[in-house]
Amino acid sequence: MKIEIWSDFACPFCYIGKRNFEKGLEQFEHKEEVEVVFRSFQLDPYAKKNTGMNIHQVLSSKHGISYEKAKALNNELKQKAKMVGLDYQFDTMIPTNSYDALRLSYYAKENGKMREFMERIMKAHFTDSLDIGDHATLAQLASEIGLYENEALDVLANDKYSDNIADDKAEGSKIGIQGVPFFIVNDRYTISGAQPSETFLEVLRQTWKEDYDNAKAKEHRSEQSSDDYCSDGTCKF
Repeated sequence: MKIEIWSDFACPFCYIGKRNFEKGLEQFEHKEEVEVVFRSFQLDPYAKKNTGMNIHQVLSSKHGISYEKAKALNNELKQKAKMVGLDYQFDTMIPTNSYDALRLSYYAKENGKMREFMERIMKAHFTDSLDIGDHATLAQLASEIGLYENEALDVLANDKYSDNIADDKAEGSKIGIQGVPFFIVNDRYTISGAQPSETFLEVLRQTWKEDYDNAKAKEHRSEQSSDDYCSDGTCKF
């Protein structure tokens, strides 16, 4: 079974959705048979680095709402994160552009460290208040999960993996993705948003049952076919 997860490091709902998915997957009886594929979908390619503003100010400016309203919305989100064991530090969070972090994620993927990289970058951004748009910071974070810091810096110094981001964005848009997180289960079911862990578990079980039932039905038809056309040492045309 394959699960594709489309997300953006700058999206607070993506970290919550990721955690809920992981909790649902942990309860799934066939979790060892699940392949998880992370895909990128950058929400705001034009987001600026080094804005000199805090996240409340950025939200206020971007959506034309008051600073107080922006802070209230972020506080609500902080509580949602807390419910799944995450500690969002909006007051000290550094607004930035996630493009380079997303590029580096493909380097991590090539080296079998995508899952660890996703977790470390999201924690760095939402909890540790680190600048995930800064190359030195990204390279240091990559080294913390077993990647080579100098190789990470080399990736960040050029436009490597830019095509991967563009391809994922194009494919996601073609599918109809308008927001993240977005989950595709076995190319059949989609889950949009940071849904509860129970939702993920339910879809995983349903998909597994359907695939198992289909496999059994196919096997049964094959046995019937053999009985009908091959018997007594001969096969009919």
